[in-house]
Amino acid sequence: MNNLIPANWTRLLAVLAVALPLSLAAQGVTAPPVDDNLQHYLQLLSSDFNSVKVELVNRIMKLSENDARKFWPIYHEYEKAYGKQAIKRAEFIAEFTQSHQDGTLNNAHARSLARRWFKAQRARLDLQEKYHRKIESALSSMQAGQFLQIENQLNIFIDMTIASEMPLVGEKQE
Repeated sequence: MNNLIPANWTRLLAVLAVALPLSLAAQGVTAPPVDDNLQHYLQLLSSDFNSVKVELVNRIMKLSENDARKFWPIYHEYEKAYGKQAIKRAEFIAEFTQSHQDGTLNNAHARSLARRWFKAQRARLDLQEKYHRKIESALSSMQAGQFLQIENQLNIFIDMTIASEMPLVGEKQE
């Protein structure tokens, strides 16, 4: 990842990676009501994270003006769809964490969570594949590959950040 993300962005991305699913949940769809100050703060974090992503995409893809006109509408459509998945992911993480805190994680619940996790992983890959194809059709295979590489590396970073904070399955929270 160090080829794509400058070293001085690592800390910002770590904070934003954790805040992004929460900020997306705070912005709508099925999220519970959130304190206005917290919602505003999370929206700012999300905005900063999105700015970092846009800067990375611009830096790596070096889109011409013509290519940018084609790419950015597709990218924004992707981000909207990805945001819906992020809301579901935030809810999933909250449920998993809560089940540890209240001691309700049993075999049946663990099985259900695992099935939902696999389904979410497939949905994320399907989404990336769909938008890779759209970008490839609008631009080129190389530019679609650049988009995919950026998204993959950022997702790995976000996944690692979230995973490092998650309780282990079967381990009681104290």
